[in-house]
Amino acid sequence: MPEIRPISDLRNRASEISDYCRETREPVFITRNGTGDMVVMNIDEYERRSGMMEVYRKLHIAEQEIAAGAQGENFTEVAGALRELVHGKTV
Repeated sequence: MPEIRPISDLRNRASEISDYCRETREPVFITRNGTGDMVVMNIDEYERRSGMMEVYRKLHIAEQEIAAGAQGENFTEVAGALRELVHGKTV
């Protein structure tokens, strides 16, 4: 069940909202005049979710490129090249 709070709680209970977001990693939905207005969440969770959205965006682009006929790289060759860059030698 989502946590829904009135906008006055931002002023009166900001620390409580912050603690809730940090402990549960869940957002708090803020209402204004009974209507949804904004979402408050812990910054670490925001960054994690933003990162996931970027991964989904890149996957979507890759799927579009494949559907348009683009050729990919050979995974074994790319992985070997990355290992060489990281370790300075092939495995």
